[in-house]
Amino acid sequence: MSTQAQQATSGQTTLSAEIGLLLLLSLIWGGSFTLIKVTIPSIPPCTMVAARVTIAAIVLLVIASAQGHLLPRERSIWAALLVQGLLQSAAPFTLISWGEMHIASGLAGVLNATPPMFVLAIAMTAGRGRQAVTGRKIIGVGLGLAGVAATIGFDALSGIGTTAPLAQAAVLGASLCYALAPIWGQRFSKLPAIVTAAGAMSCAAVLMLPAAVILEQPWTLTPTTQAIAAVLGLAIVCTALAMVIYFRLIRTLGPLGTTSGSYLRAGFAVALGTAWLGERFTPSALTGMALILAGVVAITMPVPARQRDPEQ
Repeated sequence: MSTQAQQATSGQTTLSAEIGLLLLLSLIWGGSFTLIKVTIPSIPPCTMVAARVTIAAIVLLVIASAQGHLLPRERSIWAALLVQGLLQSAAPFTLISWGEMHIASGLAGVLNATPPMFVLAIAMTAGRGRQAVTGRKIIGVGLGLAGVAATIGFDALSGIGTTAPLAQAAVLGASLCYALAPIWGQRFSKLPAIVTAAGAMSCAAVLMLPAAVILEQPWTLTPTTQAIAAVLGLAIVCTALAMVIYFRLIRTLGPLGTTSGSYLRAGFAVALGTAWLGERFTPSALTGMALILAGVVAITMPVPARQRDPEQ
């Protein structure tokens, strides 16, 4: 086998592995919606998010230490990690949890599937980022959003602009945070993913713990056993494990490829709701999932070698 053929095979294997990780991340984050539904009746949003990110930070710090990694000492890096923790966890987790208290989960799912659109819009207005925007990626974003709407149900769109506009704005604000987070997170490419995840979650905990204490007095709550178990699942699986995968994917698939998982996340949320909560699975959901997969493939697949400039 020639060197070029070996490199092509290796590249395809690597891409397959990264897409597999994107699927896993989407499955994990899709499951978080189910866990939030279990948690929110007895644990309010700020307290739930504070517990989630604090437990995740502890787990990540222990793993990073066990692997022999040292946390950065530069103040500039910690300032950047504070912004990352705000964009990736503290702000969107709280906004989504509060928003879903006031609007239907289906509408929230559609609104929360918009990060790739924000990333594409940001890329189109940036000088260097504009070069990465292709017709195929634009089509992929459109297919993915249509797939989410079909999966959750087009009737979920009927509430847009009429029901609880502030809650809708909150969920869209969370999507904007999710779009900005991977773009900002590219600056941590020289740090191990576990270190970036541990630092960002530690900063998110620093932001959320005072908010929970001041706004919700968590010591007065009486959460159910199921809610406590759900918070542990959110913290360990949906946050600690997910963040390690997430910061790896930012380096390998880039911001748009990584945020395309929001389409898959919506599909998995519907599938898990059908399996575990007894929710109805419709033929349009199957069509929607097919559109989602087509959109993700269009966004993440590289340009074939035969279409590239041979001089590059």
